[in-house]
Amino acid sequence: MKKLLIPFLLLLVLVISACSNDSSEEKSNSTEEKKKDTITYQSENGPVEVPADPQRVVVLSSFAGNVMALDVNLVGVDSWSKMNPRFEKELKDVEEVTDESLEKIIELEPDLIIGLSNIKNYDKLSEIAPTVTYTYGKVDYLTQHIEIGKLLNKEDEAKTWVEDFKKRANKAGEDIRAKIGEDTTVSVIENFDKQLYVFGDNWGRGTEILYQEFKLEMPEKVKEMALKDGYYALSLEVLPEYAGDYVIFSKNQDTDNSFQETDTFKNIPAVKNNQLFEVDAKEFYFNDPITLDFQLDYFIDIFLGN
Repeated sequence: MKKLLIPFLLLLVLVISACSNDSSEEKSNSTEEKKKDTITYQSENGPVEVPADPQRVVVLSSFAGNVMALDVNLVGVDSWSKMNPRFEKELKDVEEVTDESLEKIIELEPDLIIGLSNIKNYDKLSEIAPTVTYTYGKVDYLTQHIEIGKLLNKEDEAKTWVEDFKKRANKAGEDIRAKIGEDTTVSVIENFDKQLYVFGDNWGRGTEILYQEFKLEMPEKVKEMALKDGYYALSLEVLPEYAGDYVIFSKNQDTDNSFQETDTFKNIPAVKNNQLFEVDAKEFYFNDPITLDFQLDYFIDIFLGN
């Protein structure tokens, strides 16, 4: 009897060992598969494990155009992106969300959330999905797109676009300076909620292209008051001091623009010389690739088209 038991026990040990090895191998394969499904992104707040191929992204501020330019699916965006006419078609079926609409975001089942560093409820959002935030202006606008490319595992695509954009913008800048003169000034103003603003060189509205890529000059008063903070609020009375030889007027149609009927405004040289150009503020707010391409084409047309 004992002789019969020994081979049986040996067989049992071999079977258990084989099962154990299979289980370990399956666990190892599962772990490897999980690693392939995620990447580690070095964010401002430290390393974050994010999807290698995100399918359901929520953007809470500023970066919807960057995500769309990289062909990644959006399920939720901020109100500013939602109201942008240039994004209307792509965002037609995308939900409008905020950093406080947690229940709606949960229902959207995102696999990645992106926002600015000043969003509320960061900890709660991080429990819903990996959440990555950026401080506006911490890196330049083109580096920002490359960072989002890294986050979405599409760094090469982002770099390719940036290289191409810089070539196109720099060439246009050379042609424009040759035509209007190296010392000719340009300013960007906006009327928002009954307040006039003038902008520096990194606050959307085409400022990055005009000043950083085209290397056009801004009026001295703009340099003095708006360059550091990015924007400066001013009154109608002093607007002529901030108006360049050319003015890009980022116009909100849904606010009071009656200042355009005043003598102060009409007597600004750029206005009298037909060198003030109105653009739709809601189309011009951002500095993502979709908006930048649109702005670049527009500037080439107004400065070189005639």
